[in-house]
Amino acid sequence: MWQMATLAQTTTPPAKELRTIIVTGASSGIGAHCARALKADGWRVLATARKPEDIASLEADGIEAFYLDYREPDSIEALVGSVLERTGGRLDALFNNGAHAQPGAVEDLPVAALREQFEANFFGWHDLTRRIVPVMRRQGHGRLVHCSSILGLAPVPFRGAYSASKHALEGLMLCMQQELRGSGIHVSLIEPGPVTSKIASNGLFWFLKNIDHENSVHHLAYATQLARLRAGGSSSRLKKGPEVVYAALRHALLSRRPRPHYVVTVPARIGVMLKRILPASMLYRVLARRA
Repeated sequence: MWQMATLAQTTTPPAKELRTIIVTGASSGIGAHCARALKADGWRVLATARKPEDIASLEADGIEAFYLDYREPDSIEALVGSVLERTGGRLDALFNNGAHAQPGAVEDLPVAALREQFEANFFGWHDLTRRIVPVMRRQGHGRLVHCSSILGLAPVPFRGAYSASKHALEGLMLCMQQELRGSGIHVSLIEPGPVTSKIASNGLFWFLKNIDHENSVHHLAYATQLARLRAGGSSSRLKKGPEVVYAALRHALLSRRPRPHYVVTVPARIGVMLKRILPASMLYRVLARRA
């Protein structure tokens, strides 16, 4: 079951070398915050971004930075090779975080756009993860932490592509979590609700690129969606900063018993609670109001 209690005290066993971690999607938001917080906490952080200026910004803060685009298998292969060369073939943890959100009603979603969503949010994550697992098996330990979303547990209208990619991630990585039992490798999923990031403003680009909103039967609903995207997403008072995700990540990395699920923010916890107690038809009516 999903665990939502206050995070327990973590353990930090002594180590002669700095712990090493790959943090993807570190150009802004959750990834940028977590990369810098991990470095401040004594980790050797190997972070990724796509834009040269974001790579330069990370390096200016003393973080080793690399190019990665999940949609480019060659960049995944190059990242793993470069990281292992620098670390002597060792890696303690991976934090999969880089993603984008493709808004739009399912009936308006071109197949090519859905494929691109899955390349960035699912297939690329799988490719990187499976390249890291043999390294962790050889060393007998490791932490694989994936930044999923509450939408991977409780979908809402007009977020079908993103929700589908996160549902797929949940299923795949929970299978892996069971398959890796006894190996010393732990798998955790962080499921944030509203957190400050650029995913909504970036979503505006994908919406305008792929959705013919003016000619859609949903054009009136899209007017509201567009206003929200242009404003940078939800303005809810319950939206939190990326530090709440870092608290969950830190527990997943350091606890002797990391959790399979970390549900983060009050709206996400409410969503999980409603999923447990409401009949399905009522649940989806409630979720539809959140669209």
